[in-house]
Amino acid sequence: MTAMTPTLAFWTDDEPLECVSSLPEAPNVVTFTFQAPSGALFRFKPGQFITLELPVPGGPLHRTYTISSSPSRPTALTITVKAQEGSLGTRWMLDNLRPGVRLRATGPGGAFSHLNHPSEKYLFISAGSGITPMMSMTTYMFDGGRDPDIVFINCARRPSEIIFRQRLEHMASRITGIELAWVVQDTDRYQPWTGFRGQFNQLLLGLAASDYLDREVFCCGPEPFMTAVREALAGLGYDMDRYHQESFHAPVGSTEEVPEGITLDDDIKAQVEFTASGLTIECAETETLLAAARSAGLVIPSGCTFGVCGTCKVRKTEGQVHMVHNGGITEEDIEEGYILACCSNPMGKVKIEA
Repeated sequence: MTAMTPTLAFWTDDEPLECVSSLPEAPNVVTFTFQAPSGALFRFKPGQFITLELPVPGGPLHRTYTISSSPSRPTALTITVKAQEGSLGTRWMLDNLRPGVRLRATGPGGAFSHLNHPSEKYLFISAGSGITPMMSMTTYMFDGGRDPDIVFINCARRPSEIIFRQRLEHMASRITGIELAWVVQDTDRYQPWTGFRGQFNQLLLGLAASDYLDREVFCCGPEPFMTAVREALAGLGYDMDRYHQESFHAPVGSTEEVPEGITLDDDIKAQVEFTASGLTIECAETETLLAAARSAGLVIPSGCTFGVCGTCKVRKTEGQVHMVHNGGITEEDIEEGYILACCSNPMGKVKIEA
């Protein structure tokens, strides 16, 4: 008698995520581990993100976080968050998210993954919590069993604030294909430091990765940091077509630009019917569907609000919209009638499943 092979079930965002543990990583930095209540496995590309719905007072609030775990370890999913000054969603997580708490989530999403840009040699450059997608991609290659070729540069304020330092050093000690370069601005008291000190610049780049011209570069961190990295590479003649960065801030020249041939007018009214809510409203063509919905008291989940995270994806069943997104929706989604409410302007009569 032949044994039946069990069918693997994979998590979809129809099911909530259940927090099963939390692990302090550094000051104001915590890794939260989630599992699917049904026991489903997780399938995503290393470097992708999810959007969590956080029940903050006056909420809900939607926040987008990169997945720090690897799909090569599919029984759980982790995100590693850092509470900045003035943080609302992340601070709520640090104060309230405990094992047993379930959260709604959407995703995974995003195209920031080495799997989308195959190369023999990689250069990962990050600062602060921007290390999370690099951790996911590095773990994925480490788990593959073959020696990769990764130079991993991470910048932090001081050694004690380097996230994942011990785990990355462990991986680097087991194979020959991971070279680590830590860069700090200050040292910790009574702790000798033998790594790099200062800020990222062209000299440091050459010292850490002398063959940077031959590597596919992935960068993630605060906007000023990523600007410095781009300028350093461009100034050294690097092929910027091989440079990739992850950012949840509005890119230059994003959704507010209207191509030639498309005219949006404040004085021209569009009619939008939200079919699931039974609500029909009028709004100017220059108003996004997300803004129109909010002004009418209708909540469409949203995260970044400029077309990156994909949280506000809804299906359009009738009519025409003008949409300029920044990668938060796939061509397959568009063919199936989906749009992003945050960067879609209605033209004429439009029907939306919301």
